[in-house]
Amino acid sequence: MKDIREQGELFGLVLQQQHPFRLRANDVIRIDGKLCRIIRVNECAAVVLMNRRTREFTTRFDKQVRFHPPPVTFRISVNAETEILNRKARKKRNKTETKRRII
Repeated sequence: MKDIREQGELFGLVLQQQHPFRLRANDVIRIDGKLCRIIRVNECAAVVLMNRRTREFTTRFDKQVRFHPPPVTFRISVNAETEILNRKARKKRNKTETKRRII
């Protein structure tokens, strides 16, 4: 690796651009009408946390009981085509607005 051009190609492979439509940690999405939160994201999968609904029933002794099951975790593709509910679109600023904010 004495040639600088070879090193430049290697450096370009290490730095990758972030994709704006890719899922990120703490994103909120909707699956089957339920709100879900993205817990963890890596190159190939995103771990999703979905709460289950509370179960209510009556025992044999006519007592109301509520059962809160633990949330379900499952994996989906990082590039899944789901609507991200908590991410806001960025506004493009022109140069005069950025100058005003600096001053």
